[in-house]
Amino acid sequence: MLKKIEKYFKFSERNTNWITEIRAGFTTYLTMAYILFVNPVILKDAGVPFNACVVGTALSAGLTSILMGLVANFPLALAAGMGLNSVLTYSIVIGQGVSWQVGMGLIFLDGLIVLILVLVGLREAVMKAIPVPLRHAIAVGIGMFLAYIGLLHAGIVIIDKNTLLPSPGNFSDISTIISSCGVFITAVFVVLKIKGAIINGILITAFLSFLAGLSKLPETINMPDFSSAGALDIMGALKLSLIPSLFAFIIVDFFDTLGTVTAIGYQANLVDSQGRIEKLKAILGIDAIGAMLGGFFGASSNTSYIESAAGIMEGGRTGVTAIVVGLLFLLSIIIAPVACLIASQATAPALVIIGFLMMQAITYIDFEQLDTAIPAFVIILTMPFTYSISHGIGYGFIVYTILKMAKGQFKDVHPLMYIISLIFAVYFLVGK
Repeated sequence: MLKKIEKYFKFSERNTNWITEIRAGFTTYLTMAYILFVNPVILKDAGVPFNACVVGTALSAGLTSILMGLVANFPLALAAGMGLNSVLTYSIVIGQGVSWQVGMGLIFLDGLIVLILVLVGLREAVMKAIPVPLRHAIAVGIGMFLAYIGLLHAGIVIIDKNTLLPSPGNFSDISTIISSCGVFITAVFVVLKIKGAIINGILITAFLSFLAGLSKLPETINMPDFSSAGALDIMGALKLSLIPSLFAFIIVDFFDTLGTVTAIGYQANLVDSQGRIEKLKAILGIDAIGAMLGGFFGASSNTSYIESAAGIMEGGRTGVTAIVVGLLFLLSIIIAPVACLIASQATAPALVIIGFLMMQAITYIDFEQLDTAIPAFVIILTMPFTYSISHGIGYGFIVYTILKMAKGQFKDVHPLMYIISLIFAVYFLVGK
């Protein structure tokens, strides 16, 4: 029986084993566990009950990640998307004065429409239309984005409240000191090629954070609250005034995932000679279903997590990695308060090191081929600075299309790239 399971997940073909996959799953979960608390804090402002949102976040992430592993056999975990939850809370619910149930209905519709686009083959066709150098640039840009998030979580870089610009962190702060130590510890493990480098770095840094009082054991453990499940209002989300917001959600969901899947596929070396990912339609379809589940459980849109790169670094190459993440999220319904021991200071070093490792894809970009190198540079540059994967992709695509047209190489551009660039241009001009 075990051999059949290993054959299904292609253990031999992908040169992996149970210990590696389970370790990779634990590592990915630890880098994502923060969402169990951050998501409810944000959605609480929209009116979603806190404890119910913790349960909804864990349920939707667990089910979607398990689905990704079982069906697509891809080491990609999913959970409520940061950024989308803030837009839902402050721009939609508070900004437009609708209920959180209507907001979740909007998220459900977003996932449903994107799923339809997957089923008709559009989402997969778009991914195949992206030139290979730009795919590598997306992976590098996401690596930079991930490292930047890590620096912010570590306190090594802070956002100045007066200028709203990044500034050097305060190294007299114990949390910044511990995070910096974590970066060195994780880097040493990686350089020495120690197995479990990322997860060991997380656990050691978490222990130091605990000793410093940055994380504490929970005083109480609440019973699971399932009240937000099924509370969405789909009919209320069909208002004409909400159509622009629905379109914005679709754009972000559509292209964020394309970027993340591309980056993970290249990082895990799960692409063929033409840069194609096996079972791509299944991967993209499950991501869309994740958005629907997020809306159903009152947790905002589930999306593919670039933190999955932490599991890839630990050797995760199959869907077992995603399944382990999913099971841990489901278990978190009961033990969620204990996850607070893994403070952001503990996972930040892992994100920085993973960002560096993802930078390796830059060597595949020919910088002498300027009509693709400049758009690649734009993608790499703008992803972290705009704090948006989809914006970075959009800017790069527009620049690529314009430069090719300027050279008169109209036929070298896939027809879908013209359409996508135009959609992005309209999206940016409208400013939604």
